Amino acid sequence: MIKQALIGILCGAVALTVGILIGHYGITKSNGSWAKDVAKDVDESLVEKFLSEVDSSHIRENLRELTKVPHMATTAGDEQTVQLMLKRWQDPDAGLDQAWREEYLVYLSFPDPKKPNKVTVGDPADAVLYTAREKEKVYTPDQDDAEVVQPYAAYSPAGQPKGKLVYANQGKPSDYKLLSETVDLRGTIAITRYGGAGRADKAINAAPYGVSGVLVYTDPLDINDGLMSDASETYPHSWYMPPSGVERGSFNTHYGDMLTPYLAAKEETYRIPAESITGIPPIPIQPIGFEDAYKLICELGGRAAPDAWRGGFNCTYNFGGPGFKSTSAFNESDVKLAIFNTEVVKNSSNVMGVIRGSVEPDRYVIYGNHRDSWVHGAIDPSSGTSVMLELTRVLGRMVKQGTWRPRRSIIFGSWGAEEFGLIGSAEYTEVICDQRRNARSFSAANATLRASGMPSLQNVIFKATKQVDAPGLGATSVYDNWIRYANRTSSAHGPIPRVGYLTGAGSDYAAFVHYLGIASMDISYTYDRSKTNARIYPAYHTAYDTFDYASKFIDPGFISHQAIARTAGNVLIRLADSLVLPLNCSDYAESLEDYLNTAVPLYQSKLQAQGISMGKQPLKRAVASFRSAATHLDQVIRSSDLVRRINDQLMLLDRAFLDPLAFPDKYAYRHVIWASSSAGKPTFPGLADAFANAELTVGSWARVHYHLSVLSQAIEGAAHTLADVI
Repeated sequence: MIKQALIGILCGAVALTVGILIGHYGITKSNGSWAKDVAKDVDESLVEKFLSEVDSSHIRENLRELTKVPHMATTAGDEQTVQLMLKRWQDPDAGLDQAWREEYLVYLSFPDPKKPNKVTVGDPADAVLYTAREKEKVYTPDQDDAEVVQPYAAYSPAGQPKGKLVYANQGKPSDYKLLSETVDLRGTIAITRYGGAGRADKAINAAPYGVSGVLVYTDPLDINDGLMSDASETYPHSWYMPPSGVERGSFNTHYGDMLTPYLAAKEETYRIPAESITGIPPIPIQPIGFEDAYKLICELGGRAAPDAWRGGFNCTYNFGGPGFKSTSAFNESDVKLAIFNTEVVKNSSNVMGVIRGSVEPDRYVIYGNHRDSWVHGAIDPSSGTSVMLELTRVLGRMVKQGTWRPRRSIIFGSWGAEEFGLIGSAEYTEVICDQRRNARSFSAANATLRASGMPSLQNVIFKATKQVDAPGLGATSVYDNWIRYANRTSSAHGPIPRVGYLTGAGSDYAAFVHYLGIASMDISYTYDRSKTNARIYPAYHTAYDTFDYASKFIDPGFISHQAIARTAGNVLIRLADSLVLPLNCSDYAESLEDYLNTAVPLYQSKLQAQGISMGKQPLKRAVASFRSAATHLDQVIRSSDLVRRINDQLMLLDRAFLDPLAFPDKYAYRHVIWASSSAGKPTFPGLADAFANAELTVGSWARVHYHLSVLSQAIEGAAHTLADVI
């Protein structure tokens, strides 16, 4: 079934860090003469050699080894993966020049194994009428491992609230507002489905209405195309989530260690009081499977919810009376959450490795992927780590055999504690930010490539994908297959594949993009979204994300893993070896122009009514200046031999868009072009959010004017970085 619907490898999060950075960790020039290599560019025969040596069977065995045991951050299983990474990267025949571990003491949240979290329905006499599953149903022996953690909401506070149940759709502010117009929410328990709002936001949005606790589940309409039966339709018969499957997750809105904001979480680092932490649920919240959600939602009383709130259950989705129908066996009963999560500071490790550059060892590219998982994590993240290990094996062997050494240094990062909020990668950036300091890739299925990144990186991704065969499609390239699934028309290039933007904090690129302004990319192989409504691969963050699942339903021959390894490695070689960095500022200018063309009709007339100019100045003028500077730099690149200077201009471009004061309410967001936005408009995020708030709040147009000024001056400043050096 799913072979036709398409599946895919979510090669975890191979953060192919496309940043070129100033030297760190004592990267020194390699021994011997390197003068003859100064003028060398990318060796295309070496690229071909790399592509031919990437082996799908090695990737398969890497994944089998990485998923033998659950490896949640800081557990014994996590330490096993640390040792595996060190062993591979220190291998004398196919390892890196150097590999080491870096330790951080970070604030994590765990359930109490001796006192499991519970969700029950109790009658007025406190007799328990129904108990939700505490663990998922076991189908294979690995799911029965004692180290499989109970589904829970990391950073949910402990507590035992109880109250009448209500259904709050996706837990968005608009959902609670609409629900509150019908139901008194004080003292209730809300059940919400994943999607629409961040995990923590489902509880953060509920608290002002007096809701005392929140449940969250994955609706089969959103993940399974409506299929619900494990007798024939879901795993172990297909890739779909079985009824007891529960998506675990970190329920916080900030990334990085929460006790050491803007500081690396070392032993001696100052830590804020735990009660000062923001961005976590103020009330208890617990995830459950859709088999339990079905039992609860289909018994709710009250008015029918809007059609847009309906999921895949074959019953009416009611608001709740609050509480259950008078005809239900649960009538007059309360839902009770008993949450016993505890918070603790524990040691978490990044594993780092380096191949030293021969000509510019003080400049480097980072390729990273997180290592920790919620359970076995075959797709997220181990498919990405299995790809990274194969990539380093091939490149490491070339280095050891003396057939290749990159022009610039390459740093590889196996990040720890990503699942708790991108902690390992964020702490790394906080260590290196004072010394000048990133891309990521993963595979989410076997249909087509998906890529996001800074617009300047678009061209190098296209070049690499044209040289890699699409899995299972003969001589069709990854590029040609990709353009069939996702495309757009560029004013400069005509029809091209669609490259997304790295807005928000979806994975380990976040700190590099938003905090440090480092050009980054995130590439994956994904499924055919025209054949399924699944918002992500269905075993995501469940106990079913195992080697068995990956090898049967995601990528049986591991040829999509191989394709993403070839693509990511090709890009990496080009970033490390190109004489002039393969970054295209004119493509960046086109993206800014697209944002401008969206913003003007949306905002211009209303801003003029407030006495705020958006016409010829300042924003249009700034974007025009950037286009002019980008065009000039393109000409300079074609005619100049000032390679080091040009590379500095290309490398430092995104840092010109950083403004530490632009988003005081968004922790560690400083990039004015790619920050997260709640306005839902494909344009400049700060301007879009400020405008949306101004329309709702009297007297806040000054904030719109402020963001317009911030944005215009940032773009003007970025244009100046591309101009000739004075």
